[in-house]
Amino acid sequence: MAPDDSAARPVVPPADIPLFSTYVHPRAAEQVAAVLASTMLSEGRLVRQFEQQLTTEFGLLHPAAVNSGTSALHLALEVAGVGPGDEVILPAQTFVASGTSILQTGAVPIFADIRYADGNLDPADIEHRITRRTKAIMPVHWGGYPCDLAEIGAVAARHGLVVVEDAAHALGATYRGQPIGAISDYTCFSFQAIKHLTTGDGGAVCALDPAQAEEVLHRRWFGIDRAHSPMSELGEREYDLRQLGYKYHLSDYAAALGLANMTGIHERMQRRRAIARRYHAELQGVPGLTHFEYQTDRESAYWLFGFHVEQRLSFIRQLKAAGISASVVHVGIDHNTLFGGKRMELRNQRRFDDTQIHIPLHDALTDRAVDHIIAVIKQGW
Repeated sequence: MAPDDSAARPVVPPADIPLFSTYVHPRAAEQVAAVLASTMLSEGRLVRQFEQQLTTEFGLLHPAAVNSGTSALHLALEVAGVGPGDEVILPAQTFVASGTSILQTGAVPIFADIRYADGNLDPADIEHRITRRTKAIMPVHWGGYPCDLAEIGAVAARHGLVVVEDAAHALGATYRGQPIGAISDYTCFSFQAIKHLTTGDGGAVCALDPAQAEEVLHRRWFGIDRAHSPMSELGEREYDLRQLGYKYHLSDYAAALGLANMTGIHERMQRRRAIARRYHAELQGVPGLTHFEYQTDRESAYWLFGFHVEQRLSFIRQLKAAGISASVVHVGIDHNTLFGGKRMELRNQRRFDDTQIHIPLHDALTDRAVDHIIAVIKQGW
């Protein structure tokens, strides 16, 4: 693009600016060290405390902490009854874990198109993909911006389908006044290293139905009901395994990290939103740049800040030369051999693949860094 002669004031470039930055609270080392010193490392009191805090701080319903966001997706699908021969509809605009979790159950991922304006699953492209084998819909909140859950939920209700939200990017987001994690049948979160809240690696499953939430708790640890399997005099738990479970539970030392990082998280997320507002306001009217759409009935968690650009490689190179990282993060996963090995007939997905890009948005960004990013973009590429 041609340079913008009216670019913002020049700024002194800071050091190289990464796309992501892992936040670790200053007290985390002390809290994790206390767990290590206790030698009580596996799932215990701190995992339960972490789950309680997820409810208190974010309004999540019945969160069960697990060892990864991928485990959360697989576990939710299993508890939802998804199995061999079933089909699950999802967008291709996601990480491969969304698709592999479906394959783990023996089911088949069926890709639907997205809205070019925001990268989220298009409710209008779901219904004609439903067959007698369809069991669930998996909306993915791309970048932390909530999908059209009312419309998706209405489709699911008409056809008797389960909704399993992939909310890996969306901790702290809201939709029509309700927190993500308290709306659909199941909602799955990630606490991987570069997410808003990290436990090093980890995740959580929320289930609306209390009975299903209880099943999630059992099946995250081999299918054993810890609360009702007392230790016998012989020193072994007394239980009768009735369903397949997994070793998906979170550990106390991971929970200790998560609890430490929960301190001040709302202030950090407000900072992210303030940076996003600056990007929106100060990058308006830049030639060759089109912002994603944001509806007023929902609030993004802003894990990513993205938009569409013309001449994307030139844009990336211009930012790189100025010490700024930019990335597509993920393009449509439908081309992978595991999922069929060809790009599906997804018109908006292909357009999105060609033009979407994301710029830095994380806890370590200073005002000076944001000034620099904005100034470089406004210079053109």
